Amino acid sequence: MCKRVYLVGIGPGKENQMTMEAQEILRRCDAVIGAKRMVRQAAVLLKESGHASGEVLESYQPEAIGAWLKERDHIRTAAVLLSGDPGFYSGARKLKAVLAEYEVIVVPGISSVVYLAGKLGVSWEDAKLASIHGRSQNYVQMIARNAKTFLLLGGKENGAEVCGKIREYDLNRLTFWIGRNLSYPEEEIFCRRGEELCPQDLDGLCTVLVQNEQPDLRIGRSIPDEEWIRGKVPMTKEEIRTISLAKLELCEHAVLYDVGAGTGSVAVEAAGRSDTIRVYAVEQKEEGIRLIEENKRKFRADWVTPVFGKAPEALEQLEPPTHVFIGGSSGNLKEILACVKQKNPDVRIVLNAISLETLREVLEAQECGLLRNPEIVQVSVSRARTLGAYHMMTGLNPVYIISEGRPEPSEDQ
Repeated sequence: MCKRVYLVGIGPGKENQMTMEAQEILRRCDAVIGAKRMVRQAAVLLKESGHASGEVLESYQPEAIGAWLKERDHIRTAAVLLSGDPGFYSGARKLKAVLAEYEVIVVPGISSVVYLAGKLGVSWEDAKLASIHGRSQNYVQMIARNAKTFLLLGGKENGAEVCGKIREYDLNRLTFWIGRNLSYPEEEIFCRRGEELCPQDLDGLCTVLVQNEQPDLRIGRSIPDEEWIRGKVPMTKEEIRTISLAKLELCEHAVLYDVGAGTGSVAVEAAGRSDTIRVYAVEQKEEGIRLIEENKRKFRADWVTPVFGKAPEALEQLEPPTHVFIGGSSGNLKEILACVKQKNPDVRIVLNAISLETLREVLEAQECGLLRNPEIVQVSVSRARTLGAYHMMTGLNPVYIISEGRPEPSEDQ
């Protein structure tokens, strides 16, 4: 039975980018495993050094690799080749799970980000790093809020998508340094402004440095009411929005439903708290959906997804939420609560009520067990307005903010 498996980072591409440690391990191993391109590069290197490559498997699928090794008891050591560095968006994590019965040793390599940064003479410790090669990332918000962002791309689809979003979110003034076929003889490193970028520039396996000279560095921004595109759709006022978002207690990788989203003000501000938060803005009015789309573009909230329809029916096909904000329920509060509680019994819920009738629905929901010990806060806000030489305070409608679902602290907290 195989006793030891090395997960070997081979660098950005060409075999001469492999570390001396990685090369020595390849010479000692009984088997070499990896994608066709990588296995063939390893074979060239071993041939040049006068060593045979032993048994070979051309595969990058963890399950196939695990099954192949189990069938070959005579193999004592094997090297699985991974592009770049195993710790940076590679298949190492899944491989470790499949190869749990073996001694697994990770051998670092040079990532394409490190290679491109070196070629450009820039640092990368202060950059945002992300891969959109076969995965979903909120890179629009990343590049809008960071001076430097490195992106790994993976094909024509990625290129067309990136170019479309650059136009959609008016990121045309950013600078894109594109590295293609890094370390190979046909290596290209070139620069484009966002407005010049086209899908052909991003074709193939590319690493991109995006430079933003004026990133938005604000954290937890509260957007003034006058900055929103509003139309005639009701909007949660700035002060109430700020308190409601605080009560939501959003976390990284949260999935938020904004039910009765209106202009999308809560949805957009919630999404702006982190580039890992996904928001579904549910609205039954067509004008509201249009305004959500416009505010989403204006504030570059790419991970806000408008959902046209009436809750709870519009919620049924959505992924389970971790958090729910209810700004309007159209008389369906209990049905909405039942729907989201079925999806996630521990969901954090915050809702706003202006009318006493809605507050009565809240108390009825508590009586029938849909809300457990809700916290009810009434907020009254007044704003100053000028009357000649005087300033008078004008009160806004008082709002009830109801929250429920705060997890109990663990014993060690």
